[in-house]
Amino acid sequence: MKPPTKSPSLHAAMRRKSFATLGRLSHLLARAQHAGGLRVWTPPLAIPAASLQKRRRRASNRQTKPVGVTLSAGPDRRSDEVARLEAALYVAREPLTTRRLAKLARLTDGTRARTLLKELKRLHESSGSAFRVEQIAGGFQLLTRAPFGPWVRRLFESQPINRLSTAALETLAIVAYRQPVTRAEIESIRGVGCEEMLRQLLDRDFVSIGGRTEEIGRPNVYLTTKHFLKAFGLGRIEELPPIAESPCSGLPVGNSR
Repeated sequence: MKPPTKSPSLHAAMRRKSFATLGRLSHLLARAQHAGGLRVWTPPLAIPAASLQKRRRRASNRQTKPVGVTLSAGPDRRSDEVARLEAALYVAREPLTTRRLAKLARLTDGTRARTLLKELKRLHESSGSAFRVEQIAGGFQLLTRAPFGPWVRRLFESQPINRLSTAALETLAIVAYRQPVTRAEIESIRGVGCEEMLRQLLDRDFVSIGGRTEEIGRPNVYLTTKHFLKAFGLGRIEELPPIAESPCSGLPVGNSR
């Protein structure tokens, strides 16, 4: 026995409502893509992998001593521990966990790193720093504050920025709010095929395949990734605007992963 299907008129009404909300939702994600914190910088010196391996072998054969640092006095003076923590964040390309920060900054443990992160945040706020520490995708990263975005972006004006297209943003928005979701469900909402959009999102690590359903044909289901969280400045998927407040309130939502 086949499951009941929606009437064409009801399906068309749902599609019109979906189109009205998708434009606003994709705009919301587009704004997040532009307004998200910019990384401070990337390390200026690229060490060849072979050289790095030699250094690691040499380091493992001897006990290294921390470099002594002389810091100036003043209300915003960093302790040696905070300075080492800030230095690790400054050169990191990815968000760092407290455990990783503790290891890099030679701290006792992740709890100590978390305490010093709070101190570093306070110092940044009290000194009017252009930087801020944010918790993103399960770790911590040093980012520029939003008001300084226009100046920082000037550094990248001569470089092509690979942004997501409107169609890709719409597809990503559906995955973000409906995950786990199948391709057929996405295409039902958008009203057009999305195979190419999903392929692009998979290639750029915004979505991943999270398994298969028990439906006929066992289609794949799609989920957002940690890279999605980092790209849109989210600590976890629950930080997406609540459905009651988002432009996607007309769409049923699945469980976030």
